[in-house]
Amino acid sequence: MSNTGIAIHGGAGTILKKNMTSEMEAAYKSALETALNAGWRILQAGGSALDAVDAAVTEMELNPLFNAGKGSVFTNEGIIEMDASIMHGANITAGAVAAVRNIKHPVKLARAVMEKSQFVMLSGKGAEEFAKLNGIETAPDEYFFTQRRYDQLQKAIESGAAFLDHTTDFSKKETSSPDEAGNKKFGTVGAVALDADGNLAAATSTGGMTNKKFGRIGDTAIIGAGTYAENQVAAVSCTGDGEFFIRQSVAYDLISLMKYKDFTLEEAANYTIFNNLNSIKGEGGLIAIDSDGNIEMPFNSEGMYRAAISNSLPMRIEIYKE
Repeated sequence: MSNTGIAIHGGAGTILKKNMTSEMEAAYKSALETALNAGWRILQAGGSALDAVDAAVTEMELNPLFNAGKGSVFTNEGIIEMDASIMHGANITAGAVAAVRNIKHPVKLARAVMEKSQFVMLSGKGAEEFAKLNGIETAPDEYFFTQRRYDQLQKAIESGAAFLDHTTDFSKKETSSPDEAGNKKFGTVGAVALDADGNLAAATSTGGMTNKKFGRIGDTAIIGAGTYAENQVAAVSCTGDGEFFIRQSVAYDLISLMKYKDFTLEEAANYTIFNNLNSIKGEGGLIAIDSDGNIEMPFNSEGMYRAAISNSLPMRIEIYKE
């Protein structure tokens, strides 16, 4: 039987065991296992990598523990704006949406853009109109409200910063440029998969940054920065400090190292995170699977919610640095 596999992430950031209760840790691990199994069942039944990453990300978009879909964080204006993207490695097609509101599953809207339009990326009200025309499920503002996210917004407003959804120290400020202050990080969910036909796929979804302003869009919606998949090479989904992932085109950077420098997946993933991203002081991680079913999940932050399974790899569900 051909090798198949899937890996998922639920965001990266300041995730420390000392700050995590045993109940919360168990909840995150259970949520990761549920999402992983949603995709793995499809692969085991001979389904496509595209359907597998769609299913895994859709499951995480339903869970308020993650910064995507129902668990999305609030902007400075107190609204929910979401980004997502998906890519099919078989034909290098991709779809993405940015700054959409009231979309229950942004990853499904991104897939509709890929499969039912001539475009790659749609944003804002135009993307929402496209969603209506294509029967994409919506939900009212109340569906997306969670007290924990609202409380995070109030703390972030008080501090004058924008924070990753997993941040626990709201007193910390970091200046990323002379004109901006704040901890410029965010959480995402994502999945990568390889199916029995040798097809690769990747998908990523996010609610952005707590207290973000000015319609900011991160790497999740940008093909090549936060998401990429190409058959015979690899599929990649990123999470972390979005501005830096955009500047380094992190997802495609990994692909390029494998295509043009003959790096292994492990070499390319580690070089991308620990050399290139580190060199500009970016923070975060990625998940990747290659055409042989090898899986890598490197990160340079304190932690990353992650899980993986394949025909040759028993299920792994991890949160902290090992």
